[in-house]
Formats: sequence, C-alpha cells, structure tokens
Amino acid sequence: MNAVEKPLRPNWLNILTVVSAAILIGAETVGLSFAAAWAFTTLFHLDDIVSTGLYIVFGFIGLAAIGVFLRSARRIEPFFTRS
Repeated sequence: MNAVEKPLRPNWLNILTVVSAAILIGAETVGLSFAAAWAFTTLFHLDDIVSTGLYIVFGFIGLAAIGVFLRSARRIEPFFTRS
C-alpha cells in the first residue's frame, strides 16, 4: 500500500447517470403508487380518511423503492474514485 493515499475524486459521469435514472424511476414508482391508491379507493368506495391513509402508505412504498434503487446503483456505479 502506498504511504500517501490519493484523494477521492467525484466520478461525475456515474453520478449523472445514477441521478438521471433515479429521476426517471422515481417518477414512475411514485406515479404508480398514487395510481394504485386511487384504484383501491375507487374500487372499494373508501371514505376520505382511509383513502388518504392509502395515499400515504403507498407513497412511502414508492419512496422506499427509490431508496433501494439508489443504494443498489451506488454499489454498481461508484460515485468517487481514487486517481
């Protein structure tokens, strides 16, 4: 191992790729989660409180899916490199 380690530098191409994909996938997953909440609310004729709860729960599920994607993408596309 070197006595002096090289500093970490951002890999902008990987960062841009992951952020762009996260925006696209995020829009799709959040849209899907709200559409699913609307469908369940309409299908079962739920009242306003239950439908709001469904929107919140499904919205958090969509946000969790984005988090899982970002964590996986960061593992594959490193944001920082030593050069």
